[in-house]
Amino acid sequence: MTLYLAMFLLGAIAGLRAVTPVAAVCWAAALGLLKLTGTPLAILGAMVTVWIATAAAAFEFISDKLPKTPSRKVPVQFGARILMGGLSGAALGVPSGALLVGAVLGIVGAVAGTFGGAAARGALARAFGRDLPATATRSSTSAAGAALVVCYLL
Repeated sequence: MTLYLAMFLLGAIAGLRAVTPVAAVCWAAALGLLKLTGTPLAILGAMVTVWIATAAAAFEFISDKLPKTPSRKVPVQFGARILMGGLSGAALGVPSGALLVGAVLGIVGAVAGTFGGAAARGALARAFGRDLPATATRSSTSAAGAALVVCYLL
């Protein structure tokens, strides 16, 4: 897997679950797998950031299953996914001097993941006959995908 593909994939995962790729990046930085020390994104490796991102990702997994949760395509939700995709991609690019490229690829991935994820969730919900198994499948896929991208890249 190339670095650029990993940046795009973390962005796409942000389109599924906004905070999940950031939490994966934070854990990778805290464990020393991703070298962010001395960079503008070094804060991602701080344990307080790791725990906040992890808690936010867990909350997002739960809140997405609630009936009042807005669509991922409304401006606030969509903007958060773009921001988190860009941040995740940028963090992967920092050690190799590709922060801007990473941010752009993360953003492009987040847009693709947002719309592709919405379509996939709809198709899964129709196949299952209800939404909960579809959203649970997407949650599991995003968590496993973020972990795999970070682990295989680093």
